[in-house]
Amino acid sequence: MKYIGAHVSAQGGVENAPINANLIGAKAFALFTKNQRQWFSNPLTISGIKSFRENCEKFDYRPFQILPHDSYLINLGHPEEGPLKKSRESFLDEIQRCEQLGLDRLNFHPGSHLNSISIEACLKRIAESINIVLDKTKGVTAVIENTAGQGTNLGHTFEQIRAIIDNVEDKSRVGVCIDTCHAFTSGYNVKTEEGINETFRKFDSIIGFKYLKGMHLNDSKKELGTRVDRHDNLGAGFLGEEIFSFIMNDSRFDDMPLILETPEESLWEAEIKKLYSLIK
Repeated sequence: MKYIGAHVSAQGGVENAPINANLIGAKAFALFTKNQRQWFSNPLTISGIKSFRENCEKFDYRPFQILPHDSYLINLGHPEEGPLKKSRESFLDEIQRCEQLGLDRLNFHPGSHLNSISIEACLKRIAESINIVLDKTKGVTAVIENTAGQGTNLGHTFEQIRAIIDNVEDKSRVGVCIDTCHAFTSGYNVKTEEGINETFRKFDSIIGFKYLKGMHLNDSKKELGTRVDRHDNLGAGFLGEEIFSFIMNDSRFDDMPLILETPEESLWEAEIKKLYSLIK
């Protein structure tokens, strides 16, 4: 079964996220468990945790339908020890928040080398960061998101993601989220039928579908291989309908959160309906 949703607001408390998801007809949702532009926030309250769990139960959202996202400030591959330590502490806080809320995965951007260390060294540092945090937590899978490769961001090739996974000690607690916009602008031609089939053949060969724990369904404001991260609403960008129809009709994308991060939130309800209408 397909579980489609969007990255909804948790303003006013995490307990509002499942309510906001239900309002747009979502069967999945993503959220920030704290302010995504701050290193640390106030701890979750007992009442907030309780209300979040109750609202998830009320609207029938189970952990595998929810894909929380960590702070944009975190860089698990940072070349400097001070910022690296801060990133690891913040990532630990994010995983612990997921534990408290009863969630089983956390989506994150892997990290950036900032032109100060080699790609290989940065990838190993990212894996080391994951290992440190997983050792201190339980039950939550660290879900690596593919990136567009903008600037010095890593994770824009399947080989880079595989290199991180290879160095994670507990492979039962590492996964991958594929963003369609990021895939396209990083150089994977998910616009044509031939390109889509080849992209996911490579994904399965290099990484493996067993690691896929969610997807971000976004159109792209930028063309193939531009290495620029600019999402667009479905049908408004360069991707077209083929990739989304492919995902809706392939069972390999069942039973995981399929999340819209498109810029115009007022269109989310219509986009969810559109995606479901593509199922043949």
